Amino acid sequence: MDAIVTYVDGLDPFWQQDYEKAVGEKILDKRFRDWGTLKYQFRGIAKFMPFIDRIHLVVSRESQVPEWVNRATVNVVLHEDIIPAKLLPVFNSCTIETFLPCIPGLAEEFIYFNDDMYPLAPCEERDFFRDGKGVMGLSRHIFSGNMYKKQCKVSSDLALKALGCRGKLCFVRPQHICSPMLLSSCKAAFSAVEDEILSRASRLRTTENPNQYLFLDYMYYSGKMIPERISNKHFSLAAHSIDNICDFVRKPATKLACINDVHMTNDKYLNCRGKLLSAFEDALPDKSRFEL
Repeated sequence: MDAIVTYVDGLDPFWQQDYEKAVGEKILDKRFRDWGTLKYQFRGIAKFMPFIDRIHLVVSRESQVPEWVNRATVNVVLHEDIIPAKLLPVFNSCTIETFLPCIPGLAEEFIYFNDDMYPLAPCEERDFFRDGKGVMGLSRHIFSGNMYKKQCKVSSDLALKALGCRGKLCFVRPQHICSPMLLSSCKAAFSAVEDEILSRASRLRTTENPNQYLFLDYMYYSGKMIPERISNKHFSLAAHSIDNICDFVRKPATKLACINDVHMTNDKYLNCRGKLLSAFEDALPDKSRFEL
């Protein structure tokens, strides 16, 4: 079983030049700010998910790869390896996610992580896959008011279209945590609606983008998903204090946690970053096989 991690280091000057040249506007700090926690995500995967054989680290360019990454156990995938040249450079996670099944050598069973999702306690394979099916909690929605939910609706409708079905008023939304996927299902969905994926893909986010949920929804609608929630706690720095988050990292009550960034002053960011790194170092002090 493999893991995929998509990562952006917003402090990389080469990446910043790419962004400003392609987009023509100032970088949004919240979306691309680096918290320095990637190595702890890798340590959590190594310690608490020993059934993961290899990590595929997906980045835009070589300058994005941290110096500590062990390339004997981490497969570095550049955007140019999987995404059509006409879409590059791309700064839209939705577009990047739809091309993840194109990673060469990807295992049939894989788990996709954003870089703000962390294993914090022992996990079992059955938490993510059982009897040839993925495991994922889903919720049903009718209203798609903001951009994110519009993308969820697009993904749900495209998954149904890939199966020869019409879209519905109600759409499903997987829980916000790492995503267990079957490569065969992902490739079948991609192939069935490839023209629409390509026509909707964009360098920056739009309401017309599908995202990774296209593949999860396809699995659900085709009977390849067990609708059961993965043990997870979701934190937003807008709604939770950094001290409470750090306490949870040190003494977790769930197997995984997702910690979402928000807009904040640089001084607050540096203070929160320091506390969070200290908490992760307490929880995961040992170097993993994914590090040099």
